[in-house]
Amino acid sequence: MTIRELAYAAQQHLQVSTRGIFKRAHVYELLAACFGFNSYAAFGVDTVFVELRQNDSPVPPQRALITRRCIELGFQPDKAVLIPAVLESFLAQHRIGVASMSSLIRYLRGESPCQDDYRAGQANWLLGDDQDDLFDSADNAGFGQLLEGALEASASKGHALAHYALALINAPDDEDDEADLGSAYWHSQGLQGRVLIGVEKEWAETYEARLARTEKHLRHLREAGRLGNQHALLDLADGFDDPSFFEQARRDVDADPAAVAAIAERMGRSTDARHWLTVAAERGDTDAMLQLIEKHDQDDPLRCWMWVYLSQLVGTDLAEDVHVAINEDGSDYDDDVGGSAYVAGRDGVNLDRLSTQQDAAARLAAHAVFERMARGG
Repeated sequence: MTIRELAYAAQQHLQVSTRGIFKRAHVYELLAACFGFNSYAAFGVDTVFVELRQNDSPVPPQRALITRRCIELGFQPDKAVLIPAVLESFLAQHRIGVASMSSLIRYLRGESPCQDDYRAGQANWLLGDDQDDLFDSADNAGFGQLLEGALEASASKGHALAHYALALINAPDDEDDEADLGSAYWHSQGLQGRVLIGVEKEWAETYEARLARTEKHLRHLREAGRLGNQHALLDLADGFDDPSFFEQARRDVDADPAAVAAIAERMGRSTDARHWLTVAAERGDTDAMLQLIEKHDQDDPLRCWMWVYLSQLVGTDLAEDVHVAINEDGSDYDDDVGGSAYVAGRDGVNLDRLSTQQDAAARLAAHAVFERMARGG
């Protein structure tokens, strides 16, 4: 089901159920109201329609808002009171929900959901247990079609988040590289005019679909980068070793400094890496502080101690050992379960002691940085 098909189906359902006439533009507005938005334009800023899976619980439409929106759109009061129930039955029948593009991107990047992902149940389908092969499984083909269609519609309007989400959805799977060797051969044979049958044809078609998906991934990734999406710019810099993407990313004050530093490190730009690690550290990132101590500021004891004292102020003492028991797969060890345990963590940093005067200066510098953090500066 595409977005247009969804709107058309809702339009027909409303007209049959209420015996009224509905403009397609009004249907979009009412669908947005179902999920708490005052307009379809506001809905499209960061939200897309999805088809819920069998185990997902639909979010009840906001009837009061739907009724109010009906009145604003010019429907008679007697008709307006009928529409919320009709839309609720339609959404339940077709299992329609919504998800924010931001939560979708966090999910696709393997990041933990944030509190906003739970707003109005937008990410209920993303936070379920059955998340494997979400877009590739045949069982989820309809789900993927509506989601991708919604993202494509948003991307066509110049929405950077939509472009980046589509880039992630279509990202090549590295596990397919070995299988591609044989598939590429048969694909090339087909291009040369050889008639393929059976498994040879299947391999060639699979490889062609993979090429199309890769092209789509790159096209949306580059467009997201062109529109200023930071993750896309860093992915481009990392994946293609292109300094121009890195330069664009580093100019943006909203860039993730730790991510920019990691890209700079891989590109051999040590000075840039140190700068962005410092930005991250001064925002309270203790991993960045540790990297500065161990690699970039090791010749400046006063500065290293400043990072140690700052880490203590933000709640993580880098001078202390941190060791925890884990299972073989890296998960937390549970005493109640038992079994083999492994040790993970780190040793506390080992620094030469400072003179009394230098130590006081390091502590003062740490407090100055901490106070700037507290002020949001």
